[in-house]
Amino acid sequence: MASQQQPAMSVFERWLSVWVALCILAGVMAGQLFPSFFKTVSGLEIAHVNLPVGVLIWVMVIPMLLKVDFSAVQCTKYDNMPAASGSPSSSTGW
Repeated sequence: MASQQQPAMSVFERWLSVWVALCILAGVMAGQLFPSFFKTVSGLEIAHVNLPVGVLIWVMVIPMLLKVDFSAVQCTKYDNMPAASGSPSSSTGW
């Protein structure tokens, strides 16, 4: 049996835990530097649901539910047909 080689990890994937730690530190520092802004943002809620958090979770989950192929999305920039012509890039998923 020939062993299949795993594709190399990207820089982002390789250092994911470092990126997460840096984002946490940046968030804590931003909260310390701009407390009034974050107090205002934390007050944006409906039925005890924080709207910014809800929107960001929605933005994160919807592409998975729709099974968006992000590698195919990059190809749409080469599609020169106008959106009204019914090009595949203008009607995908609708």
